[in-house]
Amino acid sequence: MQWVQSLAAPAGRVLISLIFVMSGFNKLVNFAGTQAYMESAGVPGMLLPAVIAVELLGGLAVVFGWKTRIAAFLLAGFSLLSAILFHAPSGDQMQMVMFMKNLGLAGGFLMIVALGAGPWSVDNRKEG
Repeated sequence: MQWVQSLAAPAGRVLISLIFVMSGFNKLVNFAGTQAYMESAGVPGMLLPAVIAVELLGGLAVVFGWKTRIAAFLLAGFSLLSAILFHAPSGDQMQMVMFMKNLGLAGGFLMIVALGAGPWSVDNRKEG
């Protein structure tokens, strides 16, 4: 069973973080459109560089297992905040799906906070 855990932890880190890495990159290449979308939701567009940094750097930190608990905690908070700001339940079924997706991501990141990066991570590399 230990071999399953040694494979599941890094695979889980990659899978849960991929959405943030891709989203951060997409925001970077579509900066103006993303900024306009944020402002239409009442969020200051000047926060976009910080959002991109959290998504890209936090996502990559979790992927590689570097400062994993801190990065996962920040991404859990980011997921909850974006759920509330952009996907608050309004009777629109798609927004409810997106809201629940963000809650699920936050839950997954909190599991990483609780359990750590697992094997095959920078946090758990063997010191020679």
